[in-house]
Amino acid sequence: MYYAVSASAAVIIAAMLALNGELTAVYGQYPATLIIHIAGLAAVSAAALIKRENPFKAAKGLPPALFTGGVINYFNTFFNTIALGRISVTAILALSLLGQAATSLAVDRFGLLGMPKRRLGAPEFAGLAVTALGIAALLRGEASAPIAPVAVSLLSGAACVGTRQVTAQLSERTSLLTGAWYSYFTGTLCAVIGAAAAAAFGQAGGFAAGVSPRAWIYLGGALGAAAVYLQNIAVRHMSSFAMTLILFAGQVLGGVVIDAAFYGSFSAQKLAGGALAFAGLALNALASRRPAKAG
Repeated sequence: MYYAVSASAAVIIAAMLALNGELTAVYGQYPATLIIHIAGLAAVSAAALIKRENPFKAAKGLPPALFTGGVINYFNTFFNTIALGRISVTAILALSLLGQAATSLAVDRFGLLGMPKRRLGAPEFAGLAVTALGIAALLRGEASAPIAPVAVSLLSGAACVGTRQVTAQLSERTSLLTGAWYSYFTGTLCAVIGAAAAAAFGQAGGFAAGVSPRAWIYLGGALGAAAVYLQNIAVRHMSSFAMTLILFAGQVLGGVVIDAAFYGSFSAQKLAGGALAFAGLALNALASRRPAKAG
């Protein structure tokens, strides 16, 4: 069940990234990041009203560290807006998930961010090797890409793992909906600060574009909120690395479809890379069934 939930989140994230790319093309990085967070906050706030859930009351008295997931997620979103339009959606997803895989290995090995320690053996590293081959196939043809979008895509992966784990801990102490709400509430505060700072230095520009008639490009934030909610359901029931790999498989294959459908850049090579990612997922899914190391 939890693998299916994670796979659903992965497909949603791939679609979200494509929508956010269209939004960034209209407004630019800082305004687009702010709009994405406002849209996500509006979606989870509407859900909280429907369920009559008060996030402020639910989270009263909790440690401040539990509310940093949205701050980390702000950088995840902002890094993606930098890369969008400079390299393909598939490349962004592959690089981001490579960053997630490396970060997740450290989380599982050392028990970081409140996760149990897990011994990493031959199956995990074999799965990682197969995944690396898949990433290499997906990135072939992107070798001439500028270093900045490549670097920030890797960093977005590390940020994604951080926000996923912190938000999951908050959700355990409150509820899934409250965890998702704070992810976007604190992220929106950061986005407001970022947009204000950009405006102060004359880099805000994009708001002058006005409201785009393509209403669907504003849905990325709502899709992101749905993905956060779904990941919160699964994250405590899977190893960090196994979850990263299933997200890799779903997002990258979704990215291949999006690049083909909307940008006409389908290639059998990218599809083969996605298949290798699934093979790596299978190896690590089996390995993750082993019990966690005590202590």
